[in-house]
Amino acid sequence: MSDRIGAPGLGLSRREFVAATGGVAALAGCLGQDSQPNTQSVRSDEEPENGSAEPDLPWTTPPEVVQVDERGGRVTLQSVTARHAVHPLDSMGGPVELPRVWAFKADDGTPSVPGPILRTTEGTDIEVTLDNTNADMPHTLHFHGARKRWENDGVPTTTGITVTPGEKHTYTIPANVPGTHLYHCHYQTHRHIDMGMYGIFRVDPKGYEPADKEYFFTIKDWDSRLSRQFAGQDVEYDSRQRTPDVFTINGKSLPRTLHPEDGSPIIVDHGDTVRLHMVNAGYMSHPMHTHNHRFRLVEKDGGRVPETAQYEQDVTNIAPAERHTIEFEADVDPGIYLMHCHKVDHAMNGTVYPGGMVDAIVYRDAIDTDIFADLMAYAGYDD
Repeated sequence: MSDRIGAPGLGLSRREFVAATGGVAALAGCLGQDSQPNTQSVRSDEEPENGSAEPDLPWTTPPEVVQVDERGGRVTLQSVTARHAVHPLDSMGGPVELPRVWAFKADDGTPSVPGPILRTTEGTDIEVTLDNTNADMPHTLHFHGARKRWENDGVPTTTGITVTPGEKHTYTIPANVPGTHLYHCHYQTHRHIDMGMYGIFRVDPKGYEPADKEYFFTIKDWDSRLSRQFAGQDVEYDSRQRTPDVFTINGKSLPRTLHPEDGSPIIVDHGDTVRLHMVNAGYMSHPMHTHNHRFRLVEKDGGRVPETAQYEQDVTNIAPAERHTIEFEADVDPGIYLMHCHKVDHAMNGTVYPGGMVDAIVYRDAIDTDIFADLMAYAGYDD
């Protein structure tokens, strides 16, 4: 796991975070006894409290950033049947779990939902091998934002290529469209994306200059009945009657989104330039709103937005498969400010508000406050 707070980001280090908060004792001490939540986080060798997940499956982890250039331009994505804790605690409408998902893991990494963030540089070709040897379902890989040869498009009905259980197949993906993109399984797409088979494909343009803080976010709406049906539960699901009831950022819902390792809080210092790469892997549009920060849309779907067309705003509506990169200055009163979907029912866990598709911009100066300690306790931070 990355040593940065929020695996998909470039934020605060774990060591810095622990020093700033004083560890779990300081966090727990900030809550009164009556309000103390259950802060026991779910581990790979434990059962969730409601026992809904399948005990023989591994738990997913947060997505890692895979620097494909550092691996010689090659990476293997293995399909793994797993279970996914969206919010494993008995607080804010939890626990929320998907008892069966189909995850990706990169090489010797761990399975994650979303899948690993594949990052490379413009002008290279990467080889992505889909390892389906341990799967019980056919899969493929389709990459948005790459002009590629026909046979590498990942659509079984038009290329004739399906990676069946027990097989491997290598796709050659040119990094010829700079920007933030989506990859996903294109076999029975309406089900396989909804079972967790998606991730971010990032192509840095030549001469790319990172911002002071840079984070990747995949937003997703889920109908949990599909996962539960594949887990063998007695539920009915029809993709034509899809009714989302789980809403996530990087696979987690509030308050787990704020967990320093399992979630992805946006940790900033005053004066930082902050860049957020956001991908919608769901089937609904999500208007993402930042509190007290006005941002500029600087990239969209692999296209750089000219400076003359950029303007300050605080809501960007991201349609399915769209990718928006926004940038803002962390120049307001240091504190804790939400970033969330403004379809307010998407900011819920079941019937409980708040929850769901909610994250936060957290200034380092606010980390040692009682308010942040309360949030960390509800998120299950137990270091």
